[in-house]
Amino acid sequence: QVQLVESGGGLVQAGGSLRLSCAASGRTFSWYAMAWFRQAPGKEREFVGHISGSGSTNYADSVKGRFTVSRDNAENTMYLQMNSLKPEDTAVYYCAVKTSPGLGVGPARYQYWGQGTQVTISS
Repeated sequence: QVQLVESGGGLVQAGGSLRLSCAASGRTFSWYAMAWFRQAPGKEREFVGHISGSGSTNYADSVKGRFTVSRDNAENTMYLQMNSLKPEDTAVYYCAVKTSPGLGVGPARYQYWGQGTQVTISS
């Protein structure tokens, strides 16, 4: 059974940093694209960034230059390093895995999801 578990969320002040982790189990994910999404209250789930099996990354404009997605294939773990955090980054952050070929920014393209971790940025 495929399982994704996020961790590392919390409450930080604006300008601070957090690192989220997504541990995958049940399958070898090294060749699959993995992504981070987030969802704020009353808003749709939005793309944050993704990483291919080979390590290519892409980011939403709102986080470009502040967030970094990385992965450790040996540990089946993906990370999201978040710097210069803003109150508008407050959301539940989800990790996801896409088992079909190619990358994508739409949530519907991803087959497996974690339960989410809350990130709250105070002003």
